[in-house]
Amino acid sequence: MSLALDEARAAAAASEAPIGAVLVDAAGEVIAAAGNAPISTHDPTGHAEIRVLRAAAQKLGNYRLADTTLYVSLEPCAMCAGAISMARVKRLVIAARDPKGGAVWHGPRYFEQPTCHWRPEVIEGPFAAEAGDLLRDFFRARR
Repeated sequence: MSLALDEARAAAAASEAPIGAVLVDAAGEVIAAAGNAPISTHDPTGHAEIRVLRAAAQKLGNYRLADTTLYVSLEPCAMCAGAISMARVKRLVIAARDPKGGAVWHGPRYFEQPTCHWRPEVIEGPFAAEAGDLLRDFFRARR
């Protein structure tokens, strides 16, 4: 999770929302890491989770990312939750909850829907306070 927070800090330094994600294989080796970048990439799907899933799929030559763990600094939105399901990520570790835009514990609760074909194991991970502070500080400075 500390690597995901490093990616979030890098995103903030680039004036992107400070959200980071890291995907690791079953042995704990990093496959891909990224921060949010929808502004700089001119891509509304440029969320950290989507960028990591794309990079990992390219690297592994397979869109199914079985036996992987995705660490994210913030609860994924509905778009990212859908992509996580489609990629068949085994485990999702989330630092901070997102009552406003999250779709795992909040909003649509994507993985609880009967139309969801794959449900990762979801774990509330470490560094929730640090991830939350990073987001609050980032947006407070822009208001």
